[in-house]
Amino acid sequence: MPMSRINGVELFWELSGDQGEPVVLVHGSWGDHHNWDRVVPAFSRGLRVARYDRRGHSRSERPAGQGSIDEDVDDLAALIRHLFGGPAHVVGGSFGAAIVLRLAAGSPELIRSLVAHEPPLFGLLEDDPTLQPALAAVRDRIDAAAALLRAGDMEGGARRFVDTIAYGPGAWDELPQATRDTFVFNAPTWLDELQEPEALSMQLDLLSGYSAPALLTLGGASPPFFPLVVKRVAAAVPYARQHVFPDAGHVPHLSHPEEYARVVTEFIATATAASAA
Repeated sequence: MPMSRINGVELFWELSGDQGEPVVLVHGSWGDHHNWDRVVPAFSRGLRVARYDRRGHSRSERPAGQGSIDEDVDDLAALIRHLFGGPAHVVGGSFGAAIVLRLAAGSPELIRSLVAHEPPLFGLLEDDPTLQPALAAVRDRIDAAAALLRAGDMEGGARRFVDTIAYGPGAWDELPQATRDTFVFNAPTWLDELQEPEALSMQLDLLSGYSAPALLTLGGASPPFFPLVVKRVAAAVPYARQHVFPDAGHVPHLSHPEEYARVVTEFIATATAASAA
């Protein structure tokens, strides 16, 4: 089981593929490296693919005390250097996408290209009064899941999050038991993330220094505020492309793995060719 001490924390990681461009996959909240199981076989046919459990998740160490998204960003930067010794293509989903975007803002030299799917940067929408009812509804759902966790009902909170925020009604009962167990185990880390005020926003002007290729993706079946967030981010990232997975939602790498793998690998190939030209 590969483990490395990164920034004082033991992180689990895994490599697949033995040739091609280096890629790092960054999972979102509640999950772990298994979130990428359905796309890694396709990725690793022509890429060197690293995936890992972020601090506080599954096999990686869960430090005591309040964490921060900046720690996740620093971990990602250090892991890229540790595994590849230089820049890599970086792919993130949900909260993992927020981490990737912050890395692009702070350490653009470590990124050959980035792919970010639906970062939950809802704080970027706070200045639009027309969106406040929708955002309040989202906050109510988040608060309901968090309240169950704070009361000690980890499975109930995880179920509420899956059924009302991430996937949709009845989805919890359709998940494999191993996936449900992962949600329950990682629930305290999600609760910790909620307690950091800056986790769901960022200074978009800091992205002006990022000049490598960027692909921002959306699910056609996702809640309507994600396109608004991505629109704000796309305006801040020079030369960013956008792609919509028409029938997918918040986790296309799980629900539509073949389509997701095709779109991402084609983007990485195009980015690589452009950098070599």
